[in-house]
Order: sequence, then structure tokens, then C-alpha cells
Amino acid sequence: MKDLSIFLLLLFLSVLGEVKTGQAQNTDVYIVYMGATASKNTTLRDDHAQLLTYLSKRKRNALVHIYRHGFSGFAARLSEEEASSIAMRPGVVSVFRDTVLKLHTTRSWDFLENQNDLTIDPGRGSDSVSSSSQEYDTIIGILDTGIWPESQSFSDEGMGPVPSRWKGTCKAGPDFSSSLCNRKLIGARSYINPDTGDTEGTPRDVVGHGTHVASTAAGASVAGASYYGLASGTAKGGAPPARIAVYRVCSSEGCMGSAILAAFDDAIADGVDVLSLSIGASSQSALDLSSDPITIGAFHAVEKGITVVCSAGNEGPQTKTVVNTAPWILTVGATTIDRDFESNVQLGNNKVIKGRAIHFGDLKNSPVYPLIHGMDAKAENDVPDQDARNCNPVTLNGAKVKGKIVVCEIDDDYYTDDDKVEEVMGQGGIGAILLHNHATAVASTYRSFPVSIIPSNASDLLAYLNSTSNPVGTILPTVSVIKQKPAPPDVVAPGANILAAWPGNDTSEALEGKDPPLFYVLSGTSMSCPHVSGIAATVKSQFPAWTPSAIKSAIMTTASQTNNLKAPITNDESGLVATPFDYGAGLVTTAGPLQPGLIYETSTIDFLLFLCDFGYNTSEIKLISAEIPDGFSCPPNPSADLISNMNYPSISIYNFDGKASKNVTRTVTNVGSDDETIYTATMEIPAGLEVKVVPEKLQFTKNTKKLSYQVIFTPAASSSNADYLFGSLTWTNGKYKVRTPFVVSAKN
Repeated sequence: MKDLSIFLLLLFLSVLGEVKTGQAQNTDVYIVYMGATASKNTTLRDDHAQLLTYLSKRKRNALVHIYRHGFSGFAARLSEEEASSIAMRPGVVSVFRDTVLKLHTTRSWDFLENQNDLTIDPGRGSDSVSSSSQEYDTIIGILDTGIWPESQSFSDEGMGPVPSRWKGTCKAGPDFSSSLCNRKLIGARSYINPDTGDTEGTPRDVVGHGTHVASTAAGASVAGASYYGLASGTAKGGAPPARIAVYRVCSSEGCMGSAILAAFDDAIADGVDVLSLSIGASSQSALDLSSDPITIGAFHAVEKGITVVCSAGNEGPQTKTVVNTAPWILTVGATTIDRDFESNVQLGNNKVIKGRAIHFGDLKNSPVYPLIHGMDAKAENDVPDQDARNCNPVTLNGAKVKGKIVVCEIDDDYYTDDDKVEEVMGQGGIGAILLHNHATAVASTYRSFPVSIIPSNASDLLAYLNSTSNPVGTILPTVSVIKQKPAPPDVVAPGANILAAWPGNDTSEALEGKDPPLFYVLSGTSMSCPHVSGIAATVKSQFPAWTPSAIKSAIMTTASQTNNLKAPITNDESGLVATPFDYGAGLVTTAGPLQPGLIYETSTIDFLLFLCDFGYNTSEIKLISAEIPDGFSCPPNPSADLISNMNYPSISIYNFDGKASKNVTRTVTNVGSDDETIYTATMEIPAGLEVKVVPEKLQFTKNTKKLSYQVIFTPAASSSNADYLFGSLTWTNGKYKVRTPFVVSAKN
């Protein structure tokens, strides 16, 4: 066998030797993924070690990262020919170019707590909540832009010693001393950007995103938090007792895939319990399973018992835009909360038009300022009407705009709202009203310049402009309004207008004459993801033996499908009642996951069969997984039925042609307080479908903790023309409700 390894290495060298060495080769950073590690220690596999030895001798400074703790592989500067040659090597699963992923960019926790229908029962049995002194000390790893350690949100006051199982480090760098870590922030690392050679060499956050995310997930309670008086209250994370470990993999330019994998590799060895990633690809450039660093890293983390929570992307509510969708990842979409930032417009006829934005302008409250429409402020005759109407750059006449509030009708997305506001500002305008085709629940920040964003169907405003030759108005100061109806993955969580910690030196977000803000408002699935990471950490603290799939199940099956007014969640763009494609299993709650009653545990076999269906063969899967059972092999003809029968907390049926029935099987485990209990099935069944559950009752005993059931989907006599049919199955014993949504489609 040793002779064979030497022969293969020599063969590999000869293949690379065919690349002409007399001419310079263009190189890029490639990731060489080699699957599972050889053992639980850091000993390299023979084939892994041989490749590294060769590269270090042949190409000086070629290696960027070595992956050895959670999985095997490396990132290196290679020519395309070298990458192709390495891809042919035995032991190599895939070779792909390094990619740049993007960041998916208080009151939210009070909102979630108000969503709970369930009261914590401190006296219940097997799933009872322990006192804080008995809780497992959870560690949340944050892969992001770093951290601002001086923030009060990362104070360790009252916290006990760092868990002895923690194996990580606090990496010093420019403007970041290792002494900045404490009993709250217990670890900090940063990773080399292969394009620039560094990431400022420090875990310190100079963007703000990572600080915001970390404090949302596990920040300490900070009273009197606000953004210059807006959204004032107590800011706190989802799991204030949890420890934080930060892995700086992103800069303002994005997040390198090679660095993300390095952080996954370190985090697995460091001993984190939950990993939170508010980053990913766009839906237009979604990566293949074999070349997605988040999917690959998450697989190995989950295999090691770490729950991985990722943002779903910010392209919703458009269809087919969710990213980070591998079944071992807990994928989180975003909802609004019951807080809005109103920036209303008052007209000369005393009508008030509701708008949204954050600004600290100093206009009078009385409507005394001239209004002008962008069309009436065109710079030149050859400027297209549409461009002027949108207030696009270099389209407005300064003489006409100066001293006026400009009304812009936004019906194109070529330029950003910021571009349009800057055009108004640059031409001497004193405020901007954006009538927006795609006005959302997100309040953008404009500091001292008055802005109001309102729906483009503001007919009262346009009618007023046309009714007088001297229209006047004002933009009222922004106010924070509570108890708004929220608009609208695996689940969703608050992601709009979230207040959280911010770097204390960011003068770019400071008001003139004011100190930089210590808290700031951001929106996106970047903000919803750490909400769920905090909940996952809280569940782990109560049930340290639970697997990632058990934690995921508890969060999904106890999610809510109603808003804070107890009405159905709606789609933010259409206003229609939302579906599981909008909210997954629903809006997460804080109490429900601590007592889910039943849980679905997704096994290693489920994930391996998913890989079979994706196109991996048995030999490749044996390289990828460290826990492959003896005798495992892919079915001869993998199909989507393998995915439908995954023991997952939701059910997806594809290729439903309306002719034959489809059966799926699920297994649940009783983790409730009663060993002897009976659960009964109830269903929400859409028109065009018949659904039957066998058996309709599940009887658990002290000796029977796991029970299986079948769900049989059959075409109804009256068919439906809908592309997708949505419904749900709920098991209840009078104390717990365990809900599983389903979707049935004729499509592949």
C-alpha cells in the first residue's frame, strides 16, 4: 500500500510537470476539499500530507489555509492546470475557485417573547428548564466582520469562569490586544485575505456588521440603549448568558470562501456549540453543493454536534431566492417587528401622509417649505423624463431645487435610494420624498437630511401637487412607533429595524456635533439569523445532549404562523397571506423550543442519502463523512423520494402528477414531561388533495420513546390548478402542539 501511495504521488508530480515551467502561469486561489479528517486528532491523512508537502516545495507561498480539524483540505494559489491535476487525485472530493460571499445586510426580543402562546412550566419532567446555575455554558461562534470588544454588550460582569472545554484563542492584532477578551468574549480570530495578504490583521470590527450580529445573538443587557434617542430601551441578546467567539472572515468588500472554511475548521476544534453566519451567496450566483464553503463547513460542524444557523438572503419576498438551504443548516428568513420608524409628510392642506425613514433633520413641523416634483426640476431638455422623475444622478436643476423639498417617483432600480437622495442634496434641496414602487418595512437611515419613503400610490400627495401652483409641506421628525402590525427558510425571525451594538469610533454614522452612536439600526436576514442563533444557544444550555437536528426541530415545530395581532402573517410586498415559501415553519418563539413535546431527529443516514440524490456516489460519500455506517451504499436509482422521506420537521413532495399516491414516513421522539401520553393528529388540508395519517394517534410509554407514522398524499376528486399546495400536520396531547408544514408540487 505504501508503494502504491508513492507511485500515485510520482504520477501526480509527472502530471504537474507537464505544465510548462518556462512561462508564467496565471494563478488564482483554489479550495481543495478532501472530505473528512483521518481521526479526531490533528493527524493528517497520508494523501493530504503528500499534497501539502509537494505544494510547499514546488510553489513558495502557495498555501493560504490548511484545513485539518473538522475536515481535510487546503486553499492554495494554483494555475488552472494545477487545479485540474489535483482534482484527479485520489482522496480529493472537489477543487473550486475561491469565492467572495456577501453580508446579508432591543425591542425585537420583547416582540418575540410576546409571540409565545406557551408558558414555561418549571415543574415539568424530562424537558424541564434547569436553574441558571445548572445550565450548560453555551458558546456561540460568530463568522462575520469581527467585533468591537469595548461595547457594553460584551461586558462579562457577573459571568463565571470560561468553560474548561474551550480550546480557542484570543488573537492579538493591530488595535486589538488579547486582553480585550474576557469571560463573555472568550475567543477572537481573523483570517488572511489571499488577495490583499491581510484583513487588517485584527479581529476588530471596522464595518459594524459583526458587532451588531454578535450583540443580537448573545449581548449582555444594556439599559438606556438607543440610536440618538430613537428605539430607546434595554438592548439584549437572545442568550445573554452565552459566551461569544468571533471569527473575522469578512471585510467591507465581502467574505472569502477560503477564510470561511478556515473559520469552520478552527471553530470545530475550539469547541463552539452554535455557529451563526449572516453571510452567503446571492440567489443568482448560488453555489453548487460541492463548491459552497458554507454548505461544506456546516456539514462537518453538524457532524461534530454543532448547530449551524445561516441567513436566507435578502432577495425576498421574490420567489426562489433563498440561499444556504442544505438540510443540515437552520436557514432563517426575516420578518418585521412591532416597531416602525415613521417619517411622515405634512402637506399645505394639513393632510399627513405616512412615510418611513430615520432622519434627524431640523425642518419646522409646520408645512411652510416649497415642494417640487422631480419632473418639474429637470436639469436640461435632453434629460429623459423618467430619469428626472426618479431623481437619478445628474438629472436635476440646482436653481429649481435649491431650498425645496423634492418629490421623486421611484419606478426603476438602476440607482439606489441613496443615489437619488444625494442628487437632491447636491442640488441644494432641503429634503426628499421618495414615492417608492417597492417600499418595504425597512427604515433606511439618512442622518441629518430629512427623507420620507412612502408607497408610490400616495394619490393624495400627487393630487395636492397638481391642485396648486405653490405646493408646500414639511417632513416631520422621525418617531419610533410601537405595536405596528408586522409584515412578513426553515423559520423566520425579526430582521427589520433592529437596534444593536455598534463600533464606538464610527464617525460616518454620527450626527454633526455628536459622538459616534454606540447602537445602530440595521435590517436584513443578517439580523434575523442571530436571533435564532441565540434561541438555539438557549435550547442547548437547557438540553446539552440534544443534537443539532433536535434543536432545529424544537425551533421549527413550535414556530407561530400569526403576527402580534394574532392574524395570519402576510407577505410584505403583496399584502397577501404568507405561505411556507415566505416564512418556512413560521415565526420563531422563545419559550416554545424549550418544551417542544416531540422532536424529529435527522440522522447521518438521512444526510448521506441526500448526498446520493444530489449526485455523489458511495466512494465520494465515504470520503466526505466521518460517520458513515458499515455497509452503507447509495440506492441504485436515487430520486427525490429520498429527500421527501428524510426525517425532517417539514415535508416536501415533488413530482406529484395527480395520478398516484405518495407516502412519507416520519419518526418522532417524546421529550415532554409525561412518559405516558397520547398524541392525536389534526391537519390543515388544501383543496385538490387528500391526506391521511397512519396511525392517527401515537401512544408513548416509559419504554416507548420513539414512534413512527406515515403520511399518505392522494389526489382529490376535484383537482387544483395551483403549482404548489400548502398544508400542515399537528400532533397534540392537550399540552404541547407539534406542527409540521407540508408542500406538494407537480414540479421537479
